[in-house]
Amino acid sequence: MLPSQALLPSVVFALTALQALASDTFIAAVYEHAVILPDPSEEPLSPDDALALMNKNMDVLEGAIQEAAQKGAHIIVTPEDGIYGWRFTRESIYPYLEDIPDPVVDWIPCTDPSRFGRAPVQERLSCMARNNSIYVVANIGDKKPCNSSDPGCPRDGRYQYNTDVVFDPQGKLVARYHK
Repeated sequence: MLPSQALLPSVVFALTALQALASDTFIAAVYEHAVILPDPSEEPLSPDDALALMNKNMDVLEGAIQEAAQKGAHIIVTPEDGIYGWRFTRESIYPYLEDIPDPVVDWIPCTDPSRFGRAPVQERLSCMARNNSIYVVANIGDKKPCNSSDPGCPRDGRYQYNTDVVFDPQGKLVARYHK
């Protein structure tokens, strides 16, 4: 899939979110960067090592978000897999995943980071949105426990989703889309 094709669902998602918020006009920024990838491995990293890699990519995204906001953008769409990359098995991606709550919970991770457990990526993205007064659309991984009585529940007892999230200019989680 071409990079522009990979971004299309995120852009449509972001534009829909803005339309739902009744914005008459807005300036949008779409950003792409060379993602810092983990070393190829079948073995999972520790959660701390996974977060260290994601922080390197979020450092790059943070600069782009700041620049977009300074240039008047109201929303920025960041790249698919732009925070952790794409070289994973089901097991090796697990340390990169966070539990992303349903946005109806009215949550600003930047100001209440531990409300739903450990969520450092959501906290940082929320703060980037809040500190720059801009909507931030990002692609991260979500994990949801499931019960063995659910016939679709994987053997490891969890669903894993490639997920787009949107944080509003106050840092509030306003949308979550399991792709």
